[in-house]
Amino acid sequence: MNIAIRYYSKTGNTKKLAEAISEIANVEAQVVDVPLDGEVDLLFLGSSVYAAGVDEKIKSFIQSLDSSKVKKVVNFSTAALLPSTYSQVSKLLSEKNIPIDSREFHCRGNFKFMHKDRPNSKDIDELKHFVKTIIK
Repeated sequence: MNIAIRYYSKTGNTKKLAEAISEIANVEAQVVDVPLDGEVDLLFLGSSVYAAGVDEKIKSFIQSLDSSKVKKVVNFSTAALLPSTYSQVSKLLSEKNIPIDSREFHCRGNFKFMHKDRPNSKDIDELKHFVKTIIK
């Protein structure tokens, strides 16, 4: 299975998740500025909620995707307040005719005084278990 990991992270929270996925999938986690090379069976796409929306870099990355080269996307995200980026990312992918897995991983992210030390080791352990179930 050809797996890729792309993410965008302003504060480092989503980067922590991407690096944990990288450990399990044995694939380098790269920022969304790095385009996909060739066909991808499974794309782990990481984002965060900023001002109630996904960042423009995520939107641009999704717009750059070729639907004939990406078979499925798995969303992972962090946010201080909102539940996840799934609905926003799903809508953008749908517009590109790229399937998104109904399963996702989301956890709280540290922001200013909220959710100190998140994602924490428990979050990372849960993420690793999640990734194993996806790529088995």
